[in-house]
Amino acid sequence: MLPRAGIFVVALLALPAQAQASEALWALLKSGGQVVIMRHAATDSTAGDRDTMRLEDCSTQRNLSPSGRDEARRIGSAFRARGITVDDVRSSVWCRCLDTATLAFGMANPWLPLNSLFRNRDREPGQTGAVRELVIHHRGGTLILVTHQVNITALTGLYPAEGEMIVLTPRGGDFTVAGRVKPADVTQN
Repeated sequence: MLPRAGIFVVALLALPAQAQASEALWALLKSGGQVVIMRHAATDSTAGDRDTMRLEDCSTQRNLSPSGRDEARRIGSAFRARGITVDDVRSSVWCRCLDTATLAFGMANPWLPLNSLFRNRDREPGQTGAVRELVIHHRGGTLILVTHQVNITALTGLYPAEGEMIVLTPRGGDFTVAGRVKPADVTQN
């Protein structure tokens, strides 16, 4: 077993590798042809979605926290600072996703297959299939998809944190996960 000092040294040695991996993902995004599927930014964890939630009424939903709003702006700033062309931004129609997309990228095109599957898992095959088709046929610049943890897990098998971005590379009828960018790793270049 490593003493505490040894664990700290191992953690410090991993930091440059994480930074290099993150910068490699940013470079990949700049080259185009990638899809970023991201979970909405940080929310107010003290408020849940009401049982009487209505998609057209944000006051009935769990919304972005002030730090989540800042997080979304930082994500957009990081894309702009790196000169990454964003061709399209699609979003779940839930307020926290629309707000994340708009604050980060200045636009949000509502797309129903990105709506949360949490309360109705019967929709999972159809919605996940539609997202998969969009991802594998994507060509051009960067496509951003803003959605919910449950949807991302259904598509990729990964469990993202709030505000986390997963970079997907279309590959001949499928896709690969190129990597992940956590909110703490988002800095302006």
